[in-house]
Amino acid sequence: MKNKQPLVVGIGELLWDVFPDRKKAGGAPVNFVYHAAQMGARGCAISAVGNDVPGKEIIRELEKNRICNYIELTEYPTGCVLVELNDGLPTYTIIEGVAWDYLPLTQQAIDLVKDADAVCFGTLAQRSPVSHKTIGALLEHAPENALRFFDINLRQHYYSGELIESSLQKANVFKLNDEELELLRPMFALEGSDDEVCRALMEKYNLRYLVLTAGAKYSAVYSPHETSVIPTPKVAVADTVGAGDAFSGAFIYSILTDKSLQEAHRKAVDIAAFVCTQHGAWPSYNRSTL
Repeated sequence: MKNKQPLVVGIGELLWDVFPDRKKAGGAPVNFVYHAAQMGARGCAISAVGNDVPGKEIIRELEKNRICNYIELTEYPTGCVLVELNDGLPTYTIIEGVAWDYLPLTQQAIDLVKDADAVCFGTLAQRSPVSHKTIGALLEHAPENALRFFDINLRQHYYSGELIESSLQKANVFKLNDEELELLRPMFALEGSDDEVCRALMEKYNLRYLVLTAGAKYSAVYSPHETSVIPTPKVAVADTVGAGDAFSGAFIYSILTDKSLQEAHRKAVDIAAFVCTQHGAWPSYNRSTL
């Protein structure tokens, strides 16, 4: 795909991360798109906002950052998440009954996904029946060879074993962190070391890649024939909001532009480390970042 600009699509939550002293645009699938676009992809977001001031403001943020968007207006308020930081580590309070809980299925969104090289989705935006149905329908239209990237992104009580199982069956790339892996162990009767569990998940769901991040310790990327493990670099952390999504966007973009597994993993680690030194999920890139 060296001569083609890959099309990367994020489906799901679009929201304001509201900190005590500021607000920043966010939402895991859109963060993923932002970072893939910063790397060089054509990034597009599929979501919904309210017909309100925060909705208009966040659409302007997307346009300012050159993220093409298929954002539907709904009668529900634009989403927001209250973020508290403790030594740079966030805790989230996610508001319910917001626009991205009512994501409609449109022909425009279907046509976009049909052309996608990668599609990112998670569990959070599937907490409501409407958006769950829409995301499932859109994934059915992704090309057979597209990367269907499931970032599990467990938040509060907005997930279940049934939802995770059905999402894994739709995916060919799976990303989770070490805390999420511990939650899955009893849920799916997973036994053995982290490495053994990751390999078992790869085989059971016929995955092309599996990404395991372990915070300040390390990250590991699996394919059917390779494994890459890289220690997490030490940096001065501003906050870690969006760092995992930056990892994902950089990794997928690198794979789509024919980088090796090890090259893609290294770039993902470097971009995630950079984002940790910045405030918010959408820091500005420069030449030295890339």
